[in-house]
Amino acid sequence: MTLRRRGEKATISIQEHMAIDVCPGPIRPIKQISDYFPRFPRGLPPDAGPRAAAPPDASARPAAASAGRRSPSDGAREDDEDVDQLFGAYGSSPGPSPGPSPARPPAKPPEDEPDADGYESDDCTALGTLDFSLLYDQENNALHCTITKAKGLKPMDHNGLADPYVKLHLLPGASKANKLRTKTLRNTLNPTWNETLTYYGITDEDMIRKTLRISVCDEDKFRHNEFIGETRVPLKKLKANHTKTFSICLEKQLPVDKTEDKSLEERGRILISLKYSSQKQGLLVGIVRCAHLAAMDANGYSDPYVKTYLRPDVDKKSKHKTAVKKKTLNPEFNEEFCYEIKHGDLAKKSLEVTVWDYDIGKSNDFIGGVVLGINAKGERLKHWFDCLKNKDKRIERWHTLTSELPGAVLSD
Repeated sequence: MTLRRRGEKATISIQEHMAIDVCPGPIRPIKQISDYFPRFPRGLPPDAGPRAAAPPDASARPAAASAGRRSPSDGAREDDEDVDQLFGAYGSSPGPSPGPSPARPPAKPPEDEPDADGYESDDCTALGTLDFSLLYDQENNALHCTITKAKGLKPMDHNGLADPYVKLHLLPGASKANKLRTKTLRNTLNPTWNETLTYYGITDEDMIRKTLRISVCDEDKFRHNEFIGETRVPLKKLKANHTKTFSICLEKQLPVDKTEDKSLEERGRILISLKYSSQKQGLLVGIVRCAHLAAMDANGYSDPYVKTYLRPDVDKKSKHKTAVKKKTLNPEFNEEFCYEIKHGDLAKKSLEVTVWDYDIGKSNDFIGGVVLGINAKGERLKHWFDCLKNKDKRIERWHTLTSELPGAVLSD
């Protein structure tokens, strides 16, 4: 111990300083924040059950009685008791509470809530998103699909980019006849198309039972095109003449139902216009266009043309024929034929319309046909009568082609 003179300040050696700071007393465990806010993810701990109520005089003990017998280890024990009291708060209460506590509703097990669109976030991150809009034009029987843009597409090429395009199909019955596609944009993962693709000949029945499949693919010049992602929209979600906008995460490829009802199989659609002209004293038949025709050639297409007859045809002079449209399943003709006939005789007649595939060197293939007239049913009969009731008024209707025609000779 060092001696100091009168008036000098007491100096403390570094050893004494460290001894004071390091050893201030008994070492206590440091409390953590979880001690004040205990959590029980799997329920209460087994030792935190209901406790027996303490006797009344236990809370009335004088604090001074225990003050004299307090030891350093008692402080740590009291800290443990504080934590135990917190644990006990989740059990039965030891005494009456000062005020009524609101009843706590029973805890419900957590449920997995599906996404609004039913897409997984992993697919959304890995495959990308697609923005598009749909409009059903009920008056013109057309479905307009506007493909706006895509974001964050999955890289498909060695350079970390892709050459994306969008392909549309109508289900059930996906085929080349109802396939539409956008142009291809090169070397991008965030393409902007702003391109509108239109399906013609869409009826209210189609809007109820059909689904639009939208696929995003990567085009390769030397290999098969690669699939990136897809989404499907039931057409019944759309309202007629109202544009609906979508921004949807792409999904992995979904299986197509191969067990479709064969009764729903179609040969295609045809748009026909009828008008009885008082000036020409005849029936004007317009062959406007066809849509979703059945493929008859090995290349997956057809070379279609249309023939019309006004039955009964005793003189066999009522045959009219359109031009042939090469390699297409959605031909546009815009041709009109005139049958000179009195208005009163039309009630006894039937209009037979057939669609054929032109082949060189062999007989032409029958694709489908439809009959309008007094013996027809449904829309075909209604179209005929609307023409008879409204002279000099052009009436256009879409009709579904069938594979058989009653009384028709299926040869060209």
